[in-house]
Amino acid sequence: MYVYIDCMATKTIAIMDDAYQLLAQRKHKNESFSDVIRKLAGKKTDIMKFAGVWKDISETDAEDMKKNIIHLRKKSTQELLR
Repeated sequence: MYVYIDCMATKTIAIMDDAYQLLAQRKHKNESFSDVIRKLAGKKTDIMKFAGVWKDISETDAEDMKKNIIHLRKKSTQELLR
C-alpha cells in the first residue's frame, strides 16, 4: 500500500491593515490571498507578445472600438467628477 500526502508549506506574514485591504479588494470569491499575491508579484508578460494580434480586424470594427473607448473614458471621467 502506498500513501501520498502532498503538504504545501505555509508561511505567516505580518502586513499593515491598509496593505490587507488592498489585497482583499483584488481578491475574488474563489481565490486565495496567495493567488492574489502571485498575480500581483508574478512575472510580467512581454508586451511584444501581442504585436500583430489585431492585424485582421476590419476598419469598421477598429473604429467601433475607438468610439467605445472614447465613450467609456468620458463616462468614467464624469463619474469621477461627481
